[in-house]
Amino acid sequence: MIKIEGISKEFKEGIGSKRVMALKDLTLDIHKGEVFGFLGPNGAGKSTAIKILINLISPDAGRASIMGKDVMDKDTRRHVGYLPENPYFYDYLTAEELLWFGGRASGLSNKVIKERTDDLLNKVNLQVARKRQLRTYSKGMVQRAGIALALVHDPDVVILDEPMSGLDPIGRKMVGDIMMELKAQSKTIFFSSHILTDIERFCDRVGIIVSGKLRLVDRLDSLLSGAAALENIFLKEVEKAGGGVEI
Repeated sequence: MIKIEGISKEFKEGIGSKRVMALKDLTLDIHKGEVFGFLGPNGAGKSTAIKILINLISPDAGRASIMGKDVMDKDTRRHVGYLPENPYFYDYLTAEELLWFGGRASGLSNKVIKERTDDLLNKVNLQVARKRQLRTYSKGMVQRAGIALALVHDPDVVILDEPMSGLDPIGRKMVGDIMMELKAQSKTIFFSSHILTDIERFCDRVGIIVSGKLRLVDRLDSLLSGAAALENIFLKEVEKAGGGVEI
């Protein structure tokens, strides 16, 4: 469902134009119906990889595809739902209007938008606040509105960048329940996080990235079948990479 082939990305950093490698020859396959956990320290390159997948930035080398189509193909976006790490929306929209806008942009009919809006706002517990402007929402409420927006067009692939950010325990459970429901529907979830407990709870496979380079990919049950905890495995990979974080 998601295929990343030899992607590298370099950025300029600072006035002196120092070159920093954000991703180094990243190759990764994510299968239909699985929850894949993309794990790494802050600044390891997780968000850079996601921005390439949703065509916000272009790689310097390599290519990426979703459902067999290059990510630069605009039709690919119809199959993808995306939640950024720090979602920001026009303050004066209500949650109801936000989902209407997202639904229309995805080509849905008004009838389908209404049905999806009612269902999703109920799932993210924003039904009561649906007519309030987003500027009155807390950070966690904005995060939940972003999750609903990512799902309004019923995508086959869902890309979540730190989806638990800003959520209280109730909100975290809600997101987890939604992820498990999507998995039961054979949706593919690419889930970026640096929180080990979230990876352990939800993921089928995990990839560990450090300083822009993929260090390990394996099934979570295989990784945890030995004596080592995921935390120890993760810290070992960071240590082997020199502990460095570049971008």
